[in-house]
Amino acid sequence: MISLKDYRIVLVGGAGFIGHNLALALKERGAQVEVVDGLDVNNLLTFSSSDCHSGNRELYRGMLNDRLDLLRENGIPLHIQDARDYHMMNAVLNQIKPQVVIHLAAVAHAALSNKDPHSTFGHSLRTLENVLDYSRSGVEHFIYFSSSMIYGDFKSAEVTEQSPCEPLGIYGVLKLAGEKIVKAYSQVFDLPFTIIRPSALYGERCVSRRVAQVFVESALEGNSISINGDGSDRLDFTYVHDLVNGVIKVIENENSKGEIFNITYGQSRSLEDMAELIREHFPEARISYSTKDKLVPDRGTLSVEKARKLIDYEPQYPLEKGFVEYIKWYKSIWPNKADVVPVGIGEYRKSGQAVSPKQSKTAEQTTGTA
Repeated sequence: MISLKDYRIVLVGGAGFIGHNLALALKERGAQVEVVDGLDVNNLLTFSSSDCHSGNRELYRGMLNDRLDLLRENGIPLHIQDARDYHMMNAVLNQIKPQVVIHLAAVAHAALSNKDPHSTFGHSLRTLENVLDYSRSGVEHFIYFSSSMIYGDFKSAEVTEQSPCEPLGIYGVLKLAGEKIVKAYSQVFDLPFTIIRPSALYGERCVSRRVAQVFVESALEGNSISINGDGSDRLDFTYVHDLVNGVIKVIENENSKGEIFNITYGQSRSLEDMAELIREHFPEARISYSTKDKLVPDRGTLSVEKARKLIDYEPQYPLEKGFVEYIKWYKSIWPNKADVVPVGIGEYRKSGQAVSPKQSKTAEQTTGTA
């Protein structure tokens, strides 16, 4: 077991939804964590632009600033740098000298990727090439974030890491290409790597408008919950804190190297199941149905048995626990975002309210018994 204390870890794209939650958890465990992010893709620059027409733009900007506040308050350095710039990225990484590199940089939205392939290629593969080229000379562990979208249409109710990969659309194809590139660098330069495949994430301070976020916001706004398809489509919904704990297990275990892991909850649920949970907390919520996008694959459960066996991964948040925590959090910041300030991972308080020792704990600790 590798100790995280004083372990030098850099998160490229680490100011994003996954990255900032992961950085906070690693820092809490004693790691020397640093973040590199251009704050461009789905981040502050996006929502500060006059071209952004999101109805909840100010809410999202508040969430994004909360991410940066939490990084700063926890002593996590942020290097604002576009990872597409080869020479500048090398300079930043040479300054940090990381033992572990976690590559999160991407356009993490399938629909947006299909609309702008050129930008998606640059942010997904150009960044990866630049970071790999640095990492091939002495990095102890390179961790690449892939996606469940690489499987395409599931051929059965459950897929394993050995299941065929036939992605649909630009996003899934580029993620699979990224996996191939990482493996090639390992073959040529003996770079130790791990590939992580998450699925249907949700959690605090996400601004990507994933399905869970869209459902909750629609209910809070009094709009109908729009389901693409008839509600029977299944996804392996994963609370971000399960994913974070899985990544920590990957870093701590030597036998994770050279492996691919599904890091999800490990049990699919239908869109109708999620909608029913919404109705439990918003009794007046209405459900509507629309045509399913042809580029959205038919999915299901991602088996996590390999992760259980090799790295002792054990997810803790079924939908009835994690999604309910997420709903409570969203209610706590809606609509008076200006009057709410962050106190920890997944935790907020009203301005002027004292922070108790319990409030200063991470969400993993405080919601574990909820």
